[in-house]
Amino acid sequence: MMAPSIRAIIVDDSAFYRGVLKRMLSSDPEIEVVGTAVDPHDAREQIKRFNPDVITLDVEMPGMDGLSFLEKLMRLRPMPVVMVSTLTEQGAEVTLRALELGAVDFMPKPSDLSDESYREQVRELAGKVRAAAHARIRPLNGARAPRRADNPLEGYDPSRHVVAIGASTGGVEAISEVLSGFPANCPPTVITQHMPAAFTPNFARRLDKIVAPRVKEAEDGDRLEVGQVLIAPGGERHMTVTQGARGPVVRLVEGPTVSGHRPSVDVMMDSVAALRGPSLIGVMLTGMGRDGAKGLLKLRQSGGHTIGQDENSCVVYGMPRAAFENGAIERQVTLTGISREVLGLCRA
Repeated sequence: MMAPSIRAIIVDDSAFYRGVLKRMLSSDPEIEVVGTAVDPHDAREQIKRFNPDVITLDVEMPGMDGLSFLEKLMRLRPMPVVMVSTLTEQGAEVTLRALELGAVDFMPKPSDLSDESYREQVRELAGKVRAAAHARIRPLNGARAPRRADNPLEGYDPSRHVVAIGASTGGVEAISEVLSGFPANCPPTVITQHMPAAFTPNFARRLDKIVAPRVKEAEDGDRLEVGQVLIAPGGERHMTVTQGARGPVVRLVEGPTVSGHRPSVDVMMDSVAALRGPSLIGVMLTGMGRDGAKGLLKLRQSGGHTIGQDENSCVVYGMPRAAFENGAIERQVTLTGISREVLGLCRA
């Protein structure tokens, strides 16, 4: 039996949840829980003592809230953090802020400890911790000023194009970076980011405040328009794009999970690949797993252009790797260069 390779610390003020989370993570042979902490002050000592690969962090704790601790940690000793809190679903704003500060991923504390639900939550938490252990973490160097791009290129014509973007782990900041490089008259853009239903409206509103294009959570029947970005709603439906009488429109459709997700990047990319008329651009950003690789390949085979985030700038080089290895990626680009690459393809 191989020794655990990932050392984790659990930070939570609840003794009950410290015990639950320790049992959950200890059931994975790759993970060893080397310490538990009751508050941020205790956590600092545990981190110094055990030098963990990953920590799980609650938001609401005595003495210093989890966000304040996370911000200090990311400035002074950047390391992989998975937020595990009762606030992660109800307080979507708090969790999105944690992801902006550098948390790799999040999940709610287990609320249903029945056998089937518990096993699924164990798989989810262990998977997130394993992915976080291999994530690329960068220091937090102050708030990034919103970058509002001007009309970038001679001959730029966004009306002839449709852009489809897929992302997962690390995608909150990656999407923000890409859209911050888009002008107000960006090409019609659809995005599927793996995120629960409670989060996508807040995510869209936050983006809408800091980037030049309009950003909203997609609704069934929304038209794809120049200057608008549509975010797939989390939950029980996939986001697809179909050709309507006056141009492409969004359809939210029922269906089983695809590539382990709903909404699925594969489903969105597959539908965009079937469009006739506009020039298509597919983009694969940071994320865990393989969702989107097959759909992006179809988009490329249909004549579209495809871009993948390069390994060095990804938090988790999973989805872009899968797409690159199956031939779906035309070119790999660093995160900061993706918006420029997309706009360069929108010349008449």
